[in-house]
Amino acid sequence: MEEDIDTRKINNSFLRDHSYATEADIISTVEFNHTGELLATGDKGGRVVIFQREQESKNQVHRRGEYNVYSTFQSHEPEFDYLKSLEIEEKINKIRWLPQQNAAYFLLSTNDKTVKLWKVSERDKRPEGYNLKDEEGRLRDPATITTLRVPVLRPMDLMVEATPRRVFANAHTYHINSISVNSDYETYMSADDLRINLWNFEITNQSFNIVDIKPANMEELTEVITAAEFHPHHCNTFVYSSSKGTIRLCDMRASALCDRHTKFFEEPEDPSNRSFFSEIISSISDVKFSHSGRYIMTRDYLTVKVWDLNMENRPIETYQVHDYLRSKLCSLYENDCIFDKFECVWNGSDSVIMTGSYNNFFRMFDRNTKRDVTLEASRENSKPRAILKPRKVCVGGKRRKDEISVDSLDFSKKILHTAWTRLTRWTSYYLIISHTEY
Repeated sequence: MEEDIDTRKINNSFLRDHSYATEADIISTVEFNHTGELLATGDKGGRVVIFQREQESKNQVHRRGEYNVYSTFQSHEPEFDYLKSLEIEEKINKIRWLPQQNAAYFLLSTNDKTVKLWKVSERDKRPEGYNLKDEEGRLRDPATITTLRVPVLRPMDLMVEATPRRVFANAHTYHINSISVNSDYETYMSADDLRINLWNFEITNQSFNIVDIKPANMEELTEVITAAEFHPHHCNTFVYSSSKGTIRLCDMRASALCDRHTKFFEEPEDPSNRSFFSEIISSISDVKFSHSGRYIMTRDYLTVKVWDLNMENRPIETYQVHDYLRSKLCSLYENDCIFDKFECVWNGSDSVIMTGSYNNFFRMFDRNTKRDVTLEASRENSKPRAILKPRKVCVGGKRRKDEISVDSLDFSKKILHTAWTRLTRWTSYYLIISHTEY
């Protein structure tokens, strides 16, 4: 592979052997901030853990690129909807960073029903010398105050505080699957199975419904919304995908309710490949605009596809992620793996794409050279600066020493969540979070 996807640049130091991890510790989403200095992860226990990149030093060059815990806070708690007698899980579905405007950081986090805006800030000084309070913070008797003092700031140990600034609730009947910050940085959208809402960051008690695909009769429901994202540069444009394998591009300038799409992307199905599982595996689990805004990338169960905004009838590129599983769709259906939702991600220059697979494998595709590689994010390779060796899956016949049989794949180890950021001073940095490892 070219330098841009050199496996030596991959850092897996975050993969630690935590035998004490519980179900609540399983990571459910991951997101870099815009500079790549911070990495936020959400888990099934409703927690958000923020990691900070270790600064490079002459004495510790080998620690370059490692991420250490910066802040941990409880973002969501389990709730109960008494009107519908339903439990609302605390699991974090998505995290999105806002561009940094000052010394503080802001991020959005959401569970199935509620989106929260968090402020993460540092404090290394504290005021001392209050007139009306003693050193322990208790109010003093005004009768005992005989002189006035000017409070001063004293150094203290660095403290990272996470405080909720906004809570956006009570706008979704169904489970939120996507949130996306608009390029105007004043609004964002949240999407559930049947509706997409537009929010203003300053208004928490109302939102605007911009997409509603709920039929009058729910028995006529044929598809649901699976993912949605704003265009990276045009604040009026967004895209959303469906469980039928279609993508709709909408323009909010055309109408307030974007039920009528501007463009409709769909690849005709080959009748010869039609099967019982066709509709299930065609469901799009993730959709991403390229950084340039020219292309859309989608991920279904077996493939990653790249679409040109100017061509709606078919994708310009199709990459087979794990086509060797096509013969095992029946068993994957029985163990529910066929419903797994894999994410996909672009590199900084839109020249390489990455997505996850089973057995802790992840796939990378170079769009220029059309070369691809399969790598494994395992605990055995989690040492700093470890070089990952390409892996191959053997479908049938004789198996080579460095190959693994498709029958030996572990479907309980899967890489569902991926993130990629570009850092200065070195070519690229990739991050992969596994479904089963923390």
